Amino acid sequence: MSLALCETLFTIHFLLDICFFPPTTPLLLEITFTMSTADDSNMLMCAACGKDGDALKTCIACKLVKYCNTTCQKAHRSKHKKECKKRAAELHDEVLFKEPPPRDECPICMLPLPTIPKERKYQACCGKILCYGCIHAAHIADDRLICPFCRSPECTSEEECMERIKKRADGGDSIAMHQLGCYYRDGKRGLPQDNEMAMELWLRAVELGYVTSYYSIACAYYHGEGVERDEKKTSHYEELAAMGGHVLARHNLGCMEKDAGNMSRAVKHWMISAGAGHDESQMCIQHCFMAGHATKEDFEKALRAHKAANDEMKSDQRETAAAHLKRFGRL
Repeated sequence: MSLALCETLFTIHFLLDICFFPPTTPLLLEITFTMSTADDSNMLMCAACGKDGDALKTCIACKLVKYCNTTCQKAHRSKHKKECKKRAAELHDEVLFKEPPPRDECPICMLPLPTIPKERKYQACCGKILCYGCIHAAHIADDRLICPFCRSPECTSEEECMERIKKRADGGDSIAMHQLGCYYRDGKRGLPQDNEMAMELWLRAVELGYVTSYYSIACAYYHGEGVERDEKKTSHYEELAAMGGHVLARHNLGCMEKDAGNMSRAVKHWMISAGAGHDESQMCIQHCFMAGHATKEDFEKALRAHKAANDEMKSDQRETAAAHLKRFGRL
């Protein structure tokens, strides 16, 4: 069988980082797909001069052609630019709209953590994020107010809490670094407002794999907090956060696409975030369906996925804690 008629399985290590973004560790993602080619000769010889050999280098952006060296690549650029940009965009979208990783679970009840930040809490004693249902249940069962995971007493002062967070951040805890960065951004917990320090901590946190910090960095670029306001960088970091499973970042990407008039892309983003249990995304899908931007099948699929995600997050303990929070404003 001719090589030109074969289907080839490619594994792409797609690095979502662009040279003009600030130094950070980008999210390295791997995708596998099958691509049919009518002619694979471009992968056997230099696309510019026609020479073949084992030393040819593949175009990093599109993976469609190979070159002897940078001189050949520059010479062929004008002919290849349009096709290269098109294929690079396709590869980008394959990664961007890929199903996100499973949501993190509460280590006590083993249910997916709530998507609403105020319904979960970082425990500086053990470095775990717990749902308020488990924390509230532990407080009711034991009036000593101990952590339900590590059984350490709750902090009795802001100073003690900050001491624990700083200790964990110094020890390489990415969540503590992110939390500390948020305190510097807001000037809370006795810390001075310092956006540069906040950005430094968030960048360190993403290097250690905490994707929520990508979202905080995106917000900093959107509002111009400590950095020059930049919509491209906002979108870039929102994408990195969304691909890591950050639901609000995914919803925001949908809103950005809507504002840009790209309703089909907006619907794709909202379908993913609605499927993670995000209420506002589900409402956006409903509005898109009523306006003719989403199909009936899209709306029904999003509705079922949204309900299933919220059912997974429900428990009697969480509902009790939510009622208590609504009544008293605190646990």
